[in-house]
Amino acid sequence: MNFIFIFLTAFVLALIFTPVAIWIAPKIGAVDIPKDARRMHTKPMPRFGGMAIFIGAMAAITVFIGNDPRAIGILIGGICVYALGVVDDLKGMPAKVKLLGQIGCASIVFAFGIRIQFITNHFGDGHSYLVGVTSFIITIIWIVGIMNTVNLIDGLDGLAAGVAAIASLSICYTAYIHGMYEVTLAMLAIAGGALGFLPYNFHPAKIFMGDSGSLFLGFMLAAFSIMGPVKGATIVATIVPVLVLGIPIFDTAFAILRRLINRRPIMEADKGHLHHRMMAVGLGQKRTVLMIYGISAVMGIAAVLYSRDLFVETLGLIVAASTFIYIYITDSSTQRLGIEAIDIAAEEEE
Repeated sequence: MNFIFIFLTAFVLALIFTPVAIWIAPKIGAVDIPKDARRMHTKPMPRFGGMAIFIGAMAAITVFIGNDPRAIGILIGGICVYALGVVDDLKGMPAKVKLLGQIGCASIVFAFGIRIQFITNHFGDGHSYLVGVTSFIITIIWIVGIMNTVNLIDGLDGLAAGVAAIASLSICYTAYIHGMYEVTLAMLAIAGGALGFLPYNFHPAKIFMGDSGSLFLGFMLAAFSIMGPVKGATIVATIVPVLVLGIPIFDTAFAILRRLINRRPIMEADKGHLHHRMMAVGLGQKRTVLMIYGISAVMGIAAVLYSRDLFVETLGLIVAASTFIYIYITDSSTQRLGIEAIDIAAEEEE
């Protein structure tokens, strides 16, 4: 029964506090004003929805698993990440300062003993163990990487919240079948918070989650995915989240490569993301987001199958999802329409 209650607690609280966030945002200056062509919206939009997700997920986790010392470390880190995001939403923050802040928040988790200590050795028996500095570096890269991955896909109405919910539910089920009930409960809380916010964020959005929301979701997903007993920890800590978050991870890696090739700053925003390319072929915001939901769900199912050693089935689903991605990033109509078509599609959706 705790599984149902923790989800409903986070969902209801996020649902209740999102209208409150919409009311508060203009009063504190948490408003996203479309100042460049990269943005999909054409009018000022509140961007304080992270508050509702934060309250929902944090309250649920605190009530149901807050007595776990490892969860306490993640909750402290989550508070710091949310605060970092709020400052960025209100005042703005240099990329280097924000990165240092993210590293500091991830270090809190490591200090509480939540760390990646081994990974599967696919070329031999057993595991490859990580100790000391190596474990610290890998853990920090994982947490900071996922935080920024969720942040980067927050470019269309409902995209980040929906993908985060799909990812958390997939990891939740995988954790459940491996007996990792604390992780199961935490992931249900994260899913509840994201889904409670989604009705107000799906196109046409009434509010954005802002960096406070996207960084918080990414942090919680990354941190709780590496919390658990030794048995099965390598599955939840490494392979499963990578598969579940395959779409945003691919998109982030492609964006970094694209910016390096074009000699642009890595943290600079652009319109070359997968969701922008899908919009360029005329899908529009709603269909683009729903299509990415579908691909993410396929990857989530692949993660569950992998955790049960069904490797052939896993590979088949990954190939199917990869084929869809290939179609959308190489479709000749993308080149024909050009990036200007994104703006046309966005205007038609208004």
